[in-house]
This record gives sequence, C-alpha cells and structure tokens, in this order.
Amino acid sequence: MAQMDLAGGAHAFAEAGGRVATVAVDAMTFHRPVQVGDQVSCYCSTVRIGTTSIAVKVDTWVRRRHDWTEEQVTEGIFTFVALDDSGRPRPVEGDSSD
Repeated sequence: MAQMDLAGGAHAFAEAGGRVATVAVDAMTFHRPVQVGDQVSCYCSTVRIGTTSIAVKVDTWVRRRHDWTEEQVTEGIFTFVALDDSGRPRPVEGDSSD
C-alpha cells in the first residue's frame, strides 16, 4: 500500500503542478498476495480533479519471480490535496471544474 501511495503521489504531483498530500484512500481491493521476490509495478490514472484535490486510481501488478507470470494484486483510489508553500490547500493548476 505504501508503494501505491508513492506512485499515486507522483502522478498527482504532476497533475497538480506541485506538492500534494494524501487525504484519503477509498475502494481498496486486494486481489492476491505479493510474495517476497515479486517485481511490483503500479499504474496510475486520474479519476477526478476538483478545486484543490485529485483522485488517482492505482492498479498494482506483480511479475512472479518463479515463472515470470503477471497478475494484478491490488487496486485502489487515492485522493490527494494540492498544497501551497505554507502547506495549505491550493487550487489545482489548470483546473476548470467546480
């Protein structure tokens, strides 16, 4: 879950044009376990952009070390808020909604 938060945060940072903080994790689904030695990849897409927030869907897949098969293991929606230099919420750059 920590890797998903980092991946989602990097995606939200690019969308917001600056610092973001995680404010919520919704709709988390664990499909299969991650095993020691698996290669983990997180794929992000923007679900929604609000005035100060961005919701990001994070799909997590693994490549199994023993046979190199690929499986989706987890997915979830992470919500981030854009922050100004003082750490307060700020409008998302380029946002035209709300």
